[in-house]
Amino acid sequence: MTKRDLSRAIVPANLPRFVIGLTVAAGAAFGAVPAMTIAQPAQAQVGMPADTAPQAQEQPRAAAAAYQKPLSADALLRVAESQVGVKENAAGGGTPFHSWYMSSQRAAETVARDGGNVRAYANAPWCAMFVSWVGEKAGARPSVGWDAYTVTYAKWFKANKRWGTTPKPGAVVFFDWDGSRNLSAIDHVGLVKKDNGDGTISTVEGNTGNGKVERRVRPVSQVAGYGYPVLQG
Repeated sequence: MTKRDLSRAIVPANLPRFVIGLTVAAGAAFGAVPAMTIAQPAQAQVGMPADTAPQAQEQPRAAAAAYQKPLSADALLRVAESQVGVKENAAGGGTPFHSWYMSSQRAAETVARDGGNVRAYANAPWCAMFVSWVGEKAGARPSVGWDAYTVTYAKWFKANKRWGTTPKPGAVVFFDWDGSRNLSAIDHVGLVKKDNGDGTISTVEGNTGNGKVERRVRPVSQVAGYGYPVLQG
């Protein structure tokens, strides 16, 4: 794997890209603003507030009730696969996912949490922004969630009791290239297309080693865990 696969954090714009993921890893920075909660669709249109962890743990029941007709995994994956081939520019940015995230309320919230400024997202590692964008465009953002930092994104699923170790179509898959299940060591995120039944999963991911949205086959030994949106099936 190359450093292009490592999409962990946003830091002030004057720091070089190779330090992205190091400044926030100490843990205090992302704790400044509690993780987002799963909100109902009407709330999501104006942005999800940053709520407390106890509230976050209570949200899955509300989310399930709000989704009387949950999105199917196939529908979510169709949105993701429609972007296969989209490529970053020479600076590592320039994708629709960067533009969308920078204009979202979540960008302001994550800057308040991690430091830096919104402009720092312009050329930042974008795997989590891609998954967040897919949830938005599929109409399932309250369930898919949104963040630019893979560690906090994974912890949001776990706080909402939608975390596990079974690959399911449409699940948000979090990777640690060292093979641990330590959420604080997560490097990368994508979407599960299917469990291949041979120790690998097929995925759709942004910010791959080729700087693109691509279909990939990954060993499950590199998976730290899965976040489960509210989906049909």
